[in-house]
Amino acid sequence: MNRFLRASENLAALFLLLIALLVTLNVTLRYALSLQIPDWFDFSRQLQAIAIFWGIAIATYRGSHICVDIVWEHLGRSGKRMLDLVATIITFLFLVPMAWMIWVKVGSTGTQGTSDLRLPLIYFYAVAAAGATVAVILAAKRIWELWSGRRGQAEEAETAHGP
Repeated sequence: MNRFLRASENLAALFLLLIALLVTLNVTLRYALSLQIPDWFDFSRQLQAIAIFWGIAIATYRGSHICVDIVWEHLGRSGKRMLDLVATIITFLFLVPMAWMIWVKVGSTGTQGTSDLRLPLIYFYAVAAAGATVAVILAAKRIWELWSGRRGQAEEAETAHGP
């Protein structure tokens, strides 16, 4: 499981890196040589969508979303686990239809392509949809771990021994 999580994190990070490189290269070429990378804007948007969906998957599993812990900090161990469980179930309930609708979008993309090179958008959409599906799967796994009490034990062991 750790390998899968690392691969998902690395995939999200790779797409963020590609966005940064693409934008940097395009700006450099534009100012230095008055050239522009064809479809740079389309590529950056598609790569950003992919990075976001894969990032949501990891953030959901790790419980590392941006959150306000005013209530959570004052709860006991079981209260924290229950609040995490409820929050993850709510997240799961939002992720399932979102992933479904992204796959619907993949199916309805048809022959749409990028502006300049006319590269098919379906490939970008499919990779993003796979990230949304992984988010659903990891949310379900987190729910199971919280429900069974394994989540707290794994986090304590990770804190004690380091990541």
